Amino acid sequence: MPAPKKYPDEIRKRSVRWVLDLVEGEEQANVTAACTRVGEQLGITRDTSRGWVKQVQIDQGARAGTPTSERDRIRTLEKENAELRRANAILRTASAFFAAKLDRTARAWILRG
Repeated sequence: MPAPKKYPDEIRKRSVRWVLDLVEGEEQANVTAACTRVGEQLGITRDTSRGWVKQVQIDQGARAGTPTSERDRIRTLEKENAELRRANAILRTASAFFAAKLDRTARAWILRG
């Protein structure tokens, strides 16, 4: 279960929109300065705001990195992979158990025969 979000989505969206407006607008502020300014107004740390802006830029293709959709897909595949590994381990153990039981039964039948 994922950790609860500290900030609501609306605050996140507003923060990113303000930072991008400051960076792309008339002021031409750098991202760190814009994040500091917006963070002070909204009560968000600069690094939190920078992380949000960075991820939005990645999602928009303006920055190199793994987009949110791909990151979610990878996370889902990793969970599925772990589940399949656990299932394989259970099946391997069960197979060994039943093979040993069949082997004992076969030996007993041969000795009686």
